[in-house]
Amino acid sequence: MAAVLSALFALLAAVGNATGTVLQRLAARTVPEGDAFSPRLVRHLVRNPAWLGGIAVVVGAAACQALALALGSLVLVQPILVTELPLALVIACALSRRRLPAAGWAGSLSVAVGLGLALAAAAPSGAGTEVSSATWVVTLLATVGAITLCAAAAASRPRGKARAALFSAASAIGYALTATLMKSATDTFNRHGPSTFFASWQTYGFVAAGACALFLLANALESGPLVVSQPVLTLGEALVSLALGIVVYGDRVRTGWWLIPEAIGAVLVTWGVLILPRVQMEDEREEGGGAGAGEQGPTPGGTAT
Repeated sequence: MAAVLSALFALLAAVGNATGTVLQRLAARTVPEGDAFSPRLVRHLVRNPAWLGGIAVVVGAAACQALALALGSLVLVQPILVTELPLALVIACALSRRRLPAAGWAGSLSVAVGLGLALAAAAPSGAGTEVSSATWVVTLLATVGAITLCAAAAASRPRGKARAALFSAASAIGYALTATLMKSATDTFNRHGPSTFFASWQTYGFVAAGACALFLLANALESGPLVVSQPVLTLGEALVSLALGIVVYGDRVRTGWWLIPEAIGAVLVTWGVLILPRVQMEDEREEGGGAGAGEQGPTPGGTAT
């Protein structure tokens, strides 16, 4: 029963994240090019109602994710968040009153079937929540180091696919670290109550990691096409979370011949994740009058995102 509830809350978190992504992307389109990766970006976004609405939804999604992690393992909850991508496309089409193309349905179905197959075959389970100090030190050094390298490499490049991909990779690692710390914090809350929860460094750690990941995501959306940033973010977060769940918490998945259906499911998910942003890009180009292939159309602020 706990696993079912965990999966349900994870799905609700995916719906919230998808809605937040759509609203944040609307806000990112209005950011002037010179404001990228600077404090001016934040000042610009906080004045945008769409971005503020997106943040409010994301906060609600984070609460659902916390509940999901409190009830289930990291290797169960985080892969379900992959459904954020097809949900974002459906929500974007609904808000703009456009029909979802056939390719969009195919990509969404591929993600849903692949995820269901992979999770059924893997039968993910948690081994525990006790983590040694040495494990936390290694985890933080590895993840923060990787985030710093990706962000530094992105900041040194001009706007385009490489910059968007690097910022997305940094954001993906940040969100995976956020979930890892959040699980520890929620376990502390369940076992020791609010006072210990607010005294735990993991509580402030996941808040800081989440804020950093959100800032990096805003830069990824502003830096280049969604067809690059979204797959890197979606697949990257799922893969890094899976690795952290196994390494940090000792979560388990089935191996042996079960790896075959798991691999098939992973391929289906990957295909869907790669095709869906292209569907959204084509839909946006048709609505905006037709930008070049692989590019994004002009935005109200005169900036291509």
